Amino acid sequence: MGVVIIDGSTVRDFVSNEEHFNKSVDEKFSSLDLNRDGVLSRSELRKAFESFRLLETHFGVDVATAPEELARLYDSIFEKFDCDGSESIDLGEFRSEMRKIMLAIADGLGSSPIQMALEDDDESLLKQAADLEASKNQ
Repeated sequence: MGVVIIDGSTVRDFVSNEEHFNKSVDEKFSSLDLNRDGVLSRSELRKAFESFRLLETHFGVDVATAPEELARLYDSIFEKFDCDGSESIDLGEFRSEMRKIMLAIADGLGSSPIQMALEDDDESLLKQAADLEASKNQ
């Protein structure tokens, strides 16, 4: 486990590095495309967001959420990513929405640095942003 320090500029620099950002997002897309058909289905995206543990209250304790509320949440996430309404998410749509998410995180962080404890094998985009920043300082 390691600790990284990031702020909004770290995340913005990562997103603005088109080559590095696209490579990272493309790898994430590929890992989520379980049936390797080149698009993400509702179930593939839902599995991904379930693994992100969006519905925690405090340090890993899950919120008790009604199944129909969960279905609405995951459907709304899917619809946000599915820009063209095709009932699947292609790589371009995924890149676009991940860019928006990362820039929203950057805005939220602003110039205040935060410490994040991450597993060494963490492949998150925030870890990759921190790694890119660290590589500039070497």
